[in-house]
Amino acid sequence: MTAQKKTDQGSPRSSTETTAVTTTETGRKPWKKKTAVEIVLGQIDRLREDVQKKEEEFKQAKRQLQKLEEAKKVLEAT
Repeated sequence: MTAQKKTDQGSPRSSTETTAVTTTETGRKPWKKKTAVEIVLGQIDRLREDVQKKEEEFKQAKRQLQKLEEAKKVLEAT
């Protein structure tokens, strides 16, 4: 039991030291509470970007399908 206590005491110290080092290195901005309007506007922006990405993926998939259908027509013709 005494060995476990010694290892338990060593672990929190190292994790605390690691946390202190990483927070100072990253230089995070202080937390600022957002208003409800800011939150909704942020959600709208994220959703708009997501829709644009999905539209691009859809366009690419549609082009690929068109090419494969053309290849299918050529194969059926022979």
